[in-house]
Amino acid sequence: MLLLAGGCAAAPPHFAGDRATIVSLNPCADAILAEVAAPGQLLAISHYSKDPAASSMEAGQAARFPATGGTAEEVIALAPDMVVADIFLAPATRAALEGAGIRVETVGIVSDLDQSLTQIRQLVALTGEGARGETLAARMTEAWEASAFDGPPIDTLLWQEGGIVPGEATLAANLLAHTGFALHSAARGLGQGAYLPLEQVLADPPELVLAAGDERMLSHPVLGRVDGLRYERLDGNLLFCGGPTIPRALARLRAIRAQAG
Repeated sequence: MLLLAGGCAAAPPHFAGDRATIVSLNPCADAILAEVAAPGQLLAISHYSKDPAASSMEAGQAARFPATGGTAEEVIALAPDMVVADIFLAPATRAALEGAGIRVETVGIVSDLDQSLTQIRQLVALTGEGARGETLAARMTEAWEASAFDGPPIDTLLWQEGGIVPGEATLAANLLAHTGFALHSAARGLGQGAYLPLEQVLADPPELVLAAGDERMLSHPVLGRVDGLRYERLDGNLLFCGGPTIPRALARLRAIRAQAG
């Protein structure tokens, strides 16, 4: 099934040379562009992707590319045809890049598979590498279909660094719901970024705690003494970006779900 055929119908930008060169300032775009750009087309990725605590890329893949700190000066020195940044790019940085003749494209935050596929279409249209986009989209869709769970969900607290919880309209929530987990925090009226203290968790425990991050209380020994409470670790880097991160996140959640029987 050609999932990206419609999105890739538009011609890529016409710059000198075979393909437009790109610098990415967005960690989620980094991971996608690393897979859908032609060799030599992606000149640099964001510095976030060089940090194992922040990167959604595999370390070996990130090591293939140089990185910038995101300043206009660094990017202009690389002389790319375009920059891919997030929607929060500072106006002054954007103005400096555009003033240097560099096209700026922005990407938003995705919250489900469809939005992630749309984002891939957007980036593939910039690279002109439709076949690479098809391959990535097919892998994501196959992983999604293989991970669907229709049994009773597990009451699950996804506890992130700082003791915060995700909202319902997030990629993390959709990944959990798709693989058989129900957000414990949402059922208690807690939205995106709400703080959930340890005491409240102990007073009203879920069936499962998924700890994402390095917050000390996430591994507090008292959690292990709550009857019926399971505790698992989940790499927080799997929760925020779509693209190639989705199959990895689904695989980990499927493994956790399988252990529940």
